[in-house]
Amino acid sequence: MNGEMKKTAFLFPGQGSQYVGMAKDIFEEFFSVHELFEKASDILHYDLADACFEGPEDRLKQTAYTQPAIFVHSCALDMVLRENFVRPSCAAGHSLGEYSALVSAGALDFETALEAIATRSAAMQADCDSTPGSMAAVIGMSYEDVVEGVRGSAGTVVAANYNSPDQTVIAGERRAVEAACSRLKEEGARRAIVLPVSGAYHSPLMAGSAETMKECISGLTFESFDFPIYSNVSAEPVSDGDSFKKLLSKQILSPVLWYPILRNMHRDGIRKFAEIGPGKALQGMAKRSLDDDKIEIVGVDTLDELDQFMNQYARLGT
Repeated sequence: MNGEMKKTAFLFPGQGSQYVGMAKDIFEEFFSVHELFEKASDILHYDLADACFEGPEDRLKQTAYTQPAIFVHSCALDMVLRENFVRPSCAAGHSLGEYSALVSAGALDFETALEAIATRSAAMQADCDSTPGSMAAVIGMSYEDVVEGVRGSAGTVVAANYNSPDQTVIAGERRAVEAACSRLKEEGARRAIVLPVSGAYHSPLMAGSAETMKECISGLTFESFDFPIYSNVSAEPVSDGDSFKKLLSKQILSPVLWYPILRNMHRDGIRKFAEIGPGKALQGMAKRSLDDDKIEIVGVDTLDELDQFMNQYARLGT
């Protein structure tokens, strides 16, 4: 850090970053985190702490458990950081993570966001059950080439996540995704790996949950933003509720423009990226996306990482 404060972005992870034992150490360390989990369990009508700490993994992989678990873990870390006056210049969240970002920015309160996520996860699970789909990571091919490569496929398959310059996730009907993987490898992709998920997120197969969430989001009241959030749909910073509401309503059926978000954050002077929540996926994407030796990429997941992050800020006098 060289004794100077870098403009920092908080990045909040989405589905797939969960693991058994997540958030247990901060739950045991901070009474406020304990209270947050109790509040979440009251809203969800099941013991979220038990699902996070004990699993089993198959249970935690179910969308109805996965999405609240990741959201609450991220919000718990952000809450402790806020209690210690550690705040970012801006934020973004990968799909589900946008709700964590909205809570971090003060645009939504924790309870309102969690209720929306409970609705979202149930609706998405219903879509997965009624129309099973799959997703695949395409590596070593540009986003534009992937978009062109899946156009005209037999069956439904679309580009769902633009994660880094050479990684795009596609989603759709299982056979269409498998056929697209073979075709894209023939056209020059280095690898095309079918992912272990039961749904085709950010594809037309989520039409039912998109309608449900459009109605849910229309009833939300957004407060003023403490800092801008870069939208999944536009990749640009947004700091007013009316604009973000419209974008959030489109999120489930739109591709997650993650690489453009990181690029635009860098354009706007961000030089430190901190993943706030379980896993390391967003750190990996940032490292593959930003070729600048002046940037810093860190993760805040465990109690040790939280302590290191706060101590670093304390040393800088922030």
